Amino acid sequence: MADWVTISSLATAGGTLALAVTTYASVRSANRAARVAELSLRAGLLPLLVESGESDETLRVNFYEIHGIAVPGGRAAVEIIDDNVYLVVSLRNVGNGIAVLHGGRVWPERQGAGADPPPLDSFRLLSRDIYVPAATIGFWQTAFRDESADERQLLLPGIEQGYLMVDVLYSDFEGGQRTISRYGIGREDDGAWHTSAVRHWQVDRAEPRQRGSSVAPGEAVST
Repeated sequence: MADWVTISSLATAGGTLALAVTTYASVRSANRAARVAELSLRAGLLPLLVESGESDETLRVNFYEIHGIAVPGGRAAVEIIDDNVYLVVSLRNVGNGIAVLHGGRVWPERQGAGADPPPLDSFRLLSRDIYVPAATIGFWQTAFRDESADERQLLLPGIEQGYLMVDVLYSDFEGGQRTISRYGIGREDDGAWHTSAVRHWQVDRAEPRQRGSSVAPGEAVST
């Protein structure tokens, strides 16, 4: 004689198990869809700054005591005026989001693409907001005046030899997805300073060149 109580219990357990499996699969699918949506949103906000093209327009950049320093497309402007050093780099945003520039660092010698990025606290912060919208050109600028005499003196050999490197720190408009981009700036025979992107580092997420690596938010990644 069939034990209907046992059969009923087994049927209930089977139904519960099937429901649990279905719920688990649905939750996994929803989580996967949410991650894809988040990645798509972040990609839509991500800026990426490279050198501008030689066909891009010439920009004229002001400092508070100097006006109209010209920087052609694909170039940088390195000017020494009254013993002060002024540096402007023409850049193009090839990413999808607006770039908000935070600061930079100038090197008087070659650093190479495999070197570690400088720590965030070593960057000289900009004294004004600079934005580079997606698919347009913009610039990064800095000046070394009397109050930064030691830094200025360190740069002079690189300027004389005709080669500098610049690291620029920037983020999306929300302040996230911070990136450090490195550029080489070399003086050509005609005296113009040519710019080329060398390396990009992600600050707020794992460095893509290190498989399986992870990084805490706000922690720079060594390469």
